[in-house]
Amino acid sequence: DDTKFLEAIQTLLTWIERGEVNRRTANNFYSMIQSANSHIRRLVNEKAAHEKEMEEAKEKFKLALSGILVQFEQIVAVYHSASKQKAWDHFTKAQRKNISVWCKQAEEIRNIHNDELMGIRREEEMEMSDEEIEDPSEMKETEESALVSQVEALKEENDSLRWQLDAYRNEVELLKQEQGKASRDEDTTKEQQMKLLQQALQGMQKHLLKVQEEYKKREAELEKVKEDKLKIETLLENLKEQENSMSRVCACSQEKEYPVEKTLSNSPVKSEREVLLVGIISTFLHVHPFGASIEYICSYLQRLDSKICTAEVEVLMTRLHNTFRQELSGVGASLEKRWKFCGFDGLKMT
Repeated sequence: DDTKFLEAIQTLLTWIERGEVNRRTANNFYSMIQSANSHIRRLVNEKAAHEKEMEEAKEKFKLALSGILVQFEQIVAVYHSASKQKAWDHFTKAQRKNISVWCKQAEEIRNIHNDELMGIRREEEMEMSDEEIEDPSEMKETEESALVSQVEALKEENDSLRWQLDAYRNEVELLKQEQGKASRDEDTTKEQQMKLLQQALQGMQKHLLKVQEEYKKREAELEKVKEDKLKIETLLENLKEQENSMSRVCACSQEKEYPVEKTLSNSPVKSEREVLLVGIISTFLHVHPFGASIEYICSYLQRLDSKICTAEVEVLMTRLHNTFRQELSGVGASLEKRWKFCGFDGLKMT
């Protein structure tokens, strides 16, 4: 389409004048310029086709004009025959007048068309004569110019191929540069990733060391708890032995009932129930080395026996001053009473 070609060639001209041609786009612009050059051949072919159509139209016009002249000759011949005496006398005066006018008009039109046809034929004869008398030197010049044009075309094609090759080389160099840059960027990214991985590994190692240290501390605390548990078990066994010995003393003699009752009445532990409470409280406070309030102790005991009351427990612990010790902590409104287990120290004192 000629309209689209005009728009495209105008756009290409604008791009080139604006300086859009560079190393990256040179190959594309060369292809568009080459397409424009190919369009020249198309235009030449179109011109030749139009000239051929014009020659054919001239030939058709000449043939049509010849046919028209033949018809005019026949019409004029009819008018001339009608003007002869044999037929002329039979027409009226008005009819004769019309026939005469018509004959003159037909002859004038015939002469005009005949002159036009003769002019066309003279032009053709002149063109043919010009072609026949053309100078051989001009023919040689034409041949030389044709050869020169062919050489120029070959040279132009060679230059275009060389330019295209240069454009390809430039494009390859650009691609190499871009690939080198991309590889450098990729190396930088890999180095950053390695650094991040190393930092993460160091952090994990530090965390592992902390976990190991914490594990060792927990093991030491567990060993200490086990030792304390053994001590409490030993204390409970001693208490049971004392209880058994006291029972044997009571059973030895009924005669000494009164002194035994006096001794029992003087003992801080009154019954087996209190002995069990002392053992349980001692175990509970041993695992709470910083002490516990009487409410906390009773809440623990009430899980075992709901009948236990706070006053009973507090009175029992108050009597056993060598086993339990009450301490005050805090000041003013934050004053708090805590009971601690001191059986090991009390054992040394008794």
